[in-house]
Amino acid sequence: MDVSLTELEEAINYWRRMRPATGEERALSPEVNALADAYALMIFERARVLPLSSLSETALALIEAWRASAKGHAA
Repeated sequence: MDVSLTELEEAINYWRRMRPATGEERALSPEVNALADAYALMIFERARVLPLSSLSETALALIEAWRASAKGHAA
């Protein structure tokens, strides 16, 4: 299974709402940071999709949690 660039953007925005940037420096949350690495790779490689198997365990868990949340809102 893959994650598209659009899905990754949606997941990042979800986690930005759940865990907003903090402090005067507006540091990204660990969740957003983990997904931002995958996003940067996709942009750099001009990839439209990324295999889930290529994500870190943390990023994969975050994507799965976002997808579960999105399904819950669609029901």
